[in-house]
Amino acid sequence: TNEWDSIIPNLTGGNYDVCFSVMSSTDERDEGIDFTQAYTPPDPSSFMALSEDVDLTGGVIAAQTGTIQASYIATTGATLVEFATPDETIAAVGNGEADAVLADKSFIDTMGTANPGTMVVGDPVPLGGGVGMGIRESDTELKAKFDAAIAAMKADGSLNDLIEKWEVAS
Repeated sequence: TNEWDSIIPNLTGGNYDVCFSVMSSTDERDEGIDFTQAYTPPDPSSFMALSEDVDLTGGVIAAQTGTIQASYIATTGATLVEFATPDETIAAVGNGEADAVLADKSFIDTMGTANPGTMVVGDPVPLGGGVGMGIRESDTELKAKFDAAIAAMKADGSLNDLIEKWEVAS
């Protein structure tokens, strides 16, 4: 288990061979590592706040460090505050450090249930190119094996079955 912002350095440093995390493929990340083809579509991102009238374009928005949400907020004109863990981003909204948080919709939906008084605000934000496994650029043979397995699972429908099963279970 690693802190989020150490996942890619640990992969490139040889501490493990594959990053099998909910990591969206982005151009910035693709400069340092390779990605398999996506095995799940991108999870849209959502904002969560304590009030519907929060300023999402000029307010203070929390995001987890090193995420596609943090990169997105940095380009919007809002003030970005970054935290090491997703739970800290939620706490920042609750304690007034941030007006809202931007994170994966599935996380926001779960946290909204656990944090009464919070609500999803604004429109969903589509970010990233889907979720693939991160692999060192030098591991072309391993990447090819995973790509072949993902392609076979897409072709026979078993990947969709697993996505559906675990979306329902989460």
